[in-house]
Amino acid sequence: MNETSYKLAERLVPTTYLHQASESRTAREKLIRILMEQHKCPEEGWDDATIELFLNDLALMDSNNFPHNCGVGEREARIYSGLVSKRHYRLGHGIGRSGDIAEVQPKAAGSSLLNKLTNCMVLDVIRATGARKTAACLVVPLATGMSMVLCLLTVRQQRPGAKYVIWPRIDQKSCFKAIITAGFEPVVIENCLDGDELRTDVAEIDRQITSLKPESIAAVMTTTSCFAPRGIDKLEDVARLCSRYGVPHIINNAYGVQSTKCMHHIQEAARVGRVDAFVQSTDKNFMVPVGGAVIAGFDSAFIQQVGKMYPGRASGSPVVDLFITLLSMGIRGHKKLLEDRKALKSLLTQRMEGVAEKYGLRVLNTKNNPISIAMTLPENMNIPLTELGSRLFLRGVSGTRVIRTSDDKMIAGSRFIGWGSHSKSYPYAYLTAAASIGMTEEDVDLFIQRLDKCLEKFTGTKNTKETYGSENDVTRRDSKSYTRGSKGEING
Repeated sequence: MNETSYKLAERLVPTTYLHQASESRTAREKLIRILMEQHKCPEEGWDDATIELFLNDLALMDSNNFPHNCGVGEREARIYSGLVSKRHYRLGHGIGRSGDIAEVQPKAAGSSLLNKLTNCMVLDVIRATGARKTAACLVVPLATGMSMVLCLLTVRQQRPGAKYVIWPRIDQKSCFKAIITAGFEPVVIENCLDGDELRTDVAEIDRQITSLKPESIAAVMTTTSCFAPRGIDKLEDVARLCSRYGVPHIINNAYGVQSTKCMHHIQEAARVGRVDAFVQSTDKNFMVPVGGAVIAGFDSAFIQQVGKMYPGRASGSPVVDLFITLLSMGIRGHKKLLEDRKALKSLLTQRMEGVAEKYGLRVLNTKNNPISIAMTLPENMNIPLTELGSRLFLRGVSGTRVIRTSDDKMIAGSRFIGWGSHSKSYPYAYLTAAASIGMTEEDVDLFIQRLDKCLEKFTGTKNTKETYGSENDVTRRDSKSYTRGSKGEING
C-alpha cells in the first residue's frame, strides 16, 4: 500500500498499529532502494518476505501481468498451469531478445531489470572473491560446457581462419566435447607429473603454438577447479604465452568461485598476460539448481559479443534462482560459506590421512588443488577397485570417484589412455573426495565412517578401535538445505 492507502486505512484500524506496519514496509523498501542505487550484492542477506515483495513488484512490471493487457503476438507469456506460474513468480518472458541475451525486452521491464541486477550482483561477488578487476559478466541458462561453446563461437567470429584449440588435458568429457561442438580440432596437452601432482606442460603449449602457427589457434583452454591429483593449470604462464602470441585464452573455472585461490590465479593471469573469459557454473558455486553458468571477463566488449552470439531469447529460471539466492545469502553469508568450506577441506584431508595411515595408504600431495583430495587405494582388496565406489554409493556416499588409471576411453574419435586420471601413465589407483561449498562437518564424519567400514570389509583388515565414532553418533539434519535465522544469518 502507498501513503494514501495507509491514511484511508486509519478509518478502520488504529493509527499506532498502521504506523508500525508502515515502518516495516519502509524498511523493506529501503533495502530495495539501496540495491537499485548501488547495483551490488547486499552485505547482509534479506529475509524471504522482502525478496518475495521485490519479486512480486518486478512481476507486475511485465506486460503479461498488466490488468489491461491484450496480447495478440505469438509469445505473450501465457502460462496454463497455476503451479507453473507460481513457481516462476509469474515471470514468463525470459531474458534477452533474439539478437542479444543481455538486451532489454519492451514487454518485460521487470524481467529485464531482474536480469540486469543479477548480473551486477554476480559481478560484485566475483570481484569480492579475488578477481577484482573483472569488467563484466553474463549469467546464461546453459551449463558450463555449452557456455564454453558460446565463448569459442564468439572467438570464431574474431578468428575465422583458426582451426585448433589447445587444451591441457582434464578428464571431464564436457570440456573436450565443447571444443568439438564449436567446430574446432582439439590439441591435447598431456600433463607433467610433479611429485604426486599433475601440472601444466607450459613448454609443450609453447611448442604447439609455434608449430601450428598462432593465427591457426582459436584459443588455449585452461582449467582451475578439477579432480585431484591434477592441480590448477599454470594460468599465469599460459596467459603470458597467449599475450605474446596474440592467442585468446579461455578458462574453465567450473567450481572455482568457491575458492579464493582459484580466483586469485585468474586475477594474476589477467594482470600479467591475456585472459579473454572465464566460465563458472551457478549450481556448483552458488547452491542453486543445475542449468546456469556465469561467463565473465576483463574486457567488457568481449563479454558483450558473447551475449550477442546467443541465438534467441533465453529461459529466465537460472537467473531468478541466482537472484533469489544472492539476495538471501548476501556478501557476508557467501564469505562465511567460503570460510567454512576452506576449514572443512583441512578437516577432510586430516580425516582421510587417518584412514590412509590405518590401511597403509596415503593422501596424495596436491597442494595446487584447493578443493579435491585424492587417496591411494589398497592393492589387496577382494573386489574390483570400482566396486568400492559402488558400495560407497549404496551406503549413501555420493561424489567420490574411484580411478584405476588403466581405463581407456574414446570420445569423439579421440582415444584417452588412463581415462579419469588426467594422465596416460599416472602411477597410482586412487579415490577422490571434494570439500565443496555447502559441505558440513557431519558430511565429513559420515563419509569417513563409511569409507573406513568399506575398506575394512574389502581388505580384511580388522578395525580394532573406533576412531571416528559410529554413524548413530552423528546427528544429521533432515534436510541439507541452508535456512535463514531470525537475524538473517546462515544456519548450517
